[in-house]
Amino acid sequence: MEMHGFNDVTLNLDPGAEMVPYAPDIDIRDWVRLDDVMNEYGLGPNGAQIVCSDMIALKTREIVSIVDTFRSDYLLIDTPGQMELFAFRQSSSVVVEALGKSDSFFVFLSDPLLSKTPSGFVSSLMLCAITHFRFLVPILNVLSKSDTINEEDVETILSWSRDPYTLYDALGQEQGTSQTILSIEFFKAMESIGMYRELTPVSSRTPFGMEDIYNTIQQVFEGGEDLSTD
Repeated sequence: MEMHGFNDVTLNLDPGAEMVPYAPDIDIRDWVRLDDVMNEYGLGPNGAQIVCSDMIALKTREIVSIVDTFRSDYLLIDTPGQMELFAFRQSSSVVVEALGKSDSFFVFLSDPLLSKTPSGFVSSLMLCAITHFRFLVPILNVLSKSDTINEEDVETILSWSRDPYTLYDALGQEQGTSQTILSIEFFKAMESIGMYRELTPVSSRTPFGMEDIYNTIQQVFEGGEDLSTD
């Protein structure tokens, strides 16, 4: 966004982040911190994360009021990495609605190590589909941290995302059991409803693939024209 001359606001929504590799404009840890909740309620990390997600929903109005003080049309939100905390809890829907669901775009991060196996790839595809159905906003599935695996593995994963028959064959070679048949049936169901989509490899280090994310957002919001700076 900054390379294209846009003002943007960054919001960290992860109360348990020990280190954030950027300086967020708004940080949920100013209101809710995982270690504080653990100490106050005597909870472990998993239970405390659930409590934190509900506490964040209760702070939504205050967060929105602060977001509105910034002179920017673009808000980049860094959500918790745990799928069950964001995609599967009603509190996240409350947050998305409050921040502007109709103007939202999701970037789903597929784990490169999980995606290296055919069954893992299908599992990741299903998680992306679930997230899409939960929120019903435009979504882009990216292969996150693609620089952490070798180029051959990246190309194999991309070939699975481009050609369903290549993935069918790989699933059969991997397991050759009823579990494979079940995975294929799930996969066919997702393909039939349009959830089968090509992955976009990205790396925040290089930063390879970021332009592809930007171009996809252009297509969704501006029909391919440059995003507006107004």
